[in-house]
Amino acid sequence: MSFTIATWNINSVRLREPLVARLMEEEAPDILCLQECKSPVDKIPLERFEALGYRHVIARGQKSYNGVAIFSKLPMKEAAAWDFGDLGHARHIAGRLENGVTIHNFYVPAGGDKPDRMSNEKFDQKLDFLAEMRGWFRCAPPERAILVGDLNIAPLEEDVYDTKKLARVVSHTAVEREALEGLRKVGGFVDITRAHIPDGKLYSWWTYRQPDWESADRGRRLDHVWATEDIAEAAHSSRILRHARGWEQPSDHAPVFATFDL
Repeated sequence: MSFTIATWNINSVRLREPLVARLMEEEAPDILCLQECKSPVDKIPLERFEALGYRHVIARGQKSYNGVAIFSKLPMKEAAAWDFGDLGHARHIAGRLENGVTIHNFYVPAGGDKPDRMSNEKFDQKLDFLAEMRGWFRCAPPERAILVGDLNIAPLEEDVYDTKKLARVVSHTAVEREALEGLRKVGGFVDITRAHIPDGKLYSWWTYRQPDWESADRGRRLDHVWATEDIAEAAHSSRILRHARGWEQPSDHAPVFATFDL
């Protein structure tokens, strides 16, 4: 079975319903994972997305904040939904396909503005969230699993426009990068996007604060597709739909894609 998966921080699924529908129509991924839906599940425009072929939905919602959802053309059952960090936030959902592949959709906390545990509670929560993720996958090593989402960390020097300038900026600090790499190793995951696009700068997020985002191109790769080693070689055709960042009233993130033959 071959399927394409996409992950996208949509920054309000109701506000950007037309963009989600456009992606479903023009790109037609078999599975679409959204983060930062900012909506209770019963307020998500499910009927419109179902009419476009996405009949299987698992989600955790929250009014105005957070929220994760998986829309699938393929039959899928909920496998897990964990409150990492005990924050009471809707930041994780997992679904299992009929072929046994489990898909984890994560929205890791952004971490605030200051990279300091003592003075910034949000940064403290982010590191604790990542630590609990590591512990979770250490206790239950994943098999035939795909992990996607807005992980809010750009792990490699080539994943930001200037690694020296951003070395003390939340999302690219050494402590965050080390935490993410520790998580990847504990789970036995392969960074699929970078496995397919190993060279050069690669971004999935550009700040709203820069209207000329495309020409300035000061981005970061915060959105990821990983797979466990047992299925990583079945992945191909990774890409970032950069031009979606330029759609009308866009999210500040662009969708990230990969295809699996399993």
